Amino acid sequence: MTTRTPRVAVIGAGPGGLACARALQRAGVDVTVHERDASRSARDQGGTLDVQVGTGQVALRALGLFDGFLAIARPEGQDMRALDKHGTVLRERICEPGDTEAPEIDRAELRDLLLDSLAPGTVAWGRAFDSATPLGGGRHRLAFADGSTTEVDLLVGADGAWSRVRPLVSGARPSYEGVVFVEVRLRDVDAHHPEVAALVGRGSMFAMQDNLALIAQRQSGGRVRVYAAFRDGLGWARRCGVDLDDPAAARAHLLDRFDGWSPELRRLLVECDDLFLERPVFALPVPHLWNTRAGVTLVGDAAHLMSPFSGLGANTALLDGVELAQAVLREPDLLTAVAEYERVMLPRAARNAAGAHEGLHSAISDGAPDDVEFDATA
Repeated sequence: MTTRTPRVAVIGAGPGGLACARALQRAGVDVTVHERDASRSARDQGGTLDVQVGTGQVALRALGLFDGFLAIARPEGQDMRALDKHGTVLRERICEPGDTEAPEIDRAELRDLLLDSLAPGTVAWGRAFDSATPLGGGRHRLAFADGSTTEVDLLVGADGAWSRVRPLVSGARPSYEGVVFVEVRLRDVDAHHPEVAALVGRGSMFAMQDNLALIAQRQSGGRVRVYAAFRDGLGWARRCGVDLDDPAAARAHLLDRFDGWSPELRRLLVECDDLFLERPVFALPVPHLWNTRAGVTLVGDAAHLMSPFSGLGANTALLDGVELAQAVLREPDLLTAVAEYERVMLPRAARNAAGAHEGLHSAISDGAPDDVEFDATA
């Protein structure tokens, strides 16, 4: 690394950005994470992640956080069962005691682990990135929505699917994959929804057939998140006359889509809470490539937004953040560091994104469940 310690700005407090900040800060690099959310609890962080041995776990070990992760992770969450629409179990995996191949952890808990590893004040909350002006030599002046500015040597875009940093290196934008998830939730399932608890088990359940899927995943605290997946265009709810803010109408519409599915599976939609959230699946082009630009790069979804059907999105983001930081610390200058990071990251991201695309379109298809490689979704 250059003799002058660089100033680094990370835009976005997701897994990749926080991992990068942690790795740099441990080595004494001046880094600030700018996050548009007002606080760590400003919004829901989503469901559960399987942190995999060859990607996310490598990153957490490098960050000195692996033991902390194991203390709060759920190895039993690796259990997986795959069903057809009649509720027939096609394949089931029960993890052995001591199996830490890919333990599950709630997204919020992983984020808290990363946030708590940073020095106080590292994350600037309520700082929405607006634009960056090149100053020469790879430096940029950053402007924020609150009118403030700062100058940095390296700008790291970790700001997700609709990244505002991405246009500095690439003109690519996410495109709709033709599949929408509607997320619903159940609470305290063991006490109040025992049939659902038995259906989902300790980990995840995937039921797929006829271009439809019901995916249910355990979280901590007896919670289950369910994703009703189907093929339709953007704006499907408006065209179908469905107001997702009307729980009765939303529930009735989903039950109609899943007509003919077993009562045990439909129970996920019958008994869920009165919150229905639309999650259309977007992805960046595969491969998503760009020429190295001085003083700016991307990690995580900003670089390689992909469907969740590989389980590699967050895992790859963690590894991105760590490897970028390692390159900054190892290489003689920032331009070389960014180039070396991207040389490894971009082809890896392309492979993972291609697998995620294939997994999504195998699962939500006419050929499911016969055409689905269940190992890819375990």
